[in-house]
Amino acid sequence: MEVFIELLRTGLVYIVEIASTLLELFGVAILLFTGVKAFLGWMHKEEESGLNLAESIAMALEFLLAAEVMHTVLADEVSDLIILGALVVLRAVMTVEIHWELKEEKKNLE
Repeated sequence: MEVFIELLRTGLVYIVEIASTLLELFGVAILLFTGVKAFLGWMHKEEESGLNLAESIAMALEFLLAAEVMHTVLADEVSDLIILGALVVLRAVMTVEIHWELKEEKKNLE
């Protein structure tokens, strides 16, 4: 029975590591793609390039936040949970701030 539980634990570690890495990769890909797109928009004096970049940053942060939440499954020590909790809180606050700024920016554009 202990061997089976250890096998399940090992499988869980692999699944969480792969899934969280993919989520982080998606977040980074969004940042890179939209960063280049926003830069090109800025070069062409497009007014909404900053708004689009902010929306993309918020989306990327949500992917990164999801990856951090998945990491909490693997936390073995309280210190790991504290660090992960701080990262989750920080990214959540940043996401809320960006969403608030987006709402205000959309009001100003209208």
